[in-house]
Amino acid sequence: MSKLTHLSESGEARMVDVGAKAPSARKAVAQGRIKMSATAFKAVRDGDGPKGDVLGPARIAGILAAKRTAELIPLCHPLPLDFVGVDFALYESKNEITATAEVRTSGKTGVEMEALTAASVALLTIYDMAKAVDRTMEIGGIHLVEKTGGARGDYRKTHKS
Repeated sequence: MSKLTHLSESGEARMVDVGAKAPSARKAVAQGRIKMSATAFKAVRDGDGPKGDVLGPARIAGILAAKRTAELIPLCHPLPLDFVGVDFALYESKNEITATAEVRTSGKTGVEMEALTAASVALLTIYDMAKAVDRTMEIGGIHLVEKTGGARGDYRKTHKS
């Protein structure tokens, strides 16, 4: 792909016209991480921080964010989502939590932005709920892991960033 699809021939921002596309099954998986102090990690893991359970609300926030992506990202199409899942992996040796979001639809455009938004908002929610314990937390590594469906075919990240 050599040209930006959200730009018109004259270089103006535009929404991509997907009207002629046939609906197809599409899936996207995105991931990101948050690093924190050992104290904050323990509080999140054990659910005994100042705001209680952190991962449950973070999961719900990620799901809700995927559903509202078109309201947040100006040129995204509003999509009927068939499934949104947000899962967490806890790595105590690094005091790090990874959020993985999977989004599926049967539609005319992909759900990469919905998956990226879900992972990002889940991590932001962890930050919000644990900031009383650690304001030095760092969110990063947000990326598309894979996507399936659509005219451009499947994609799977093969290198570490």
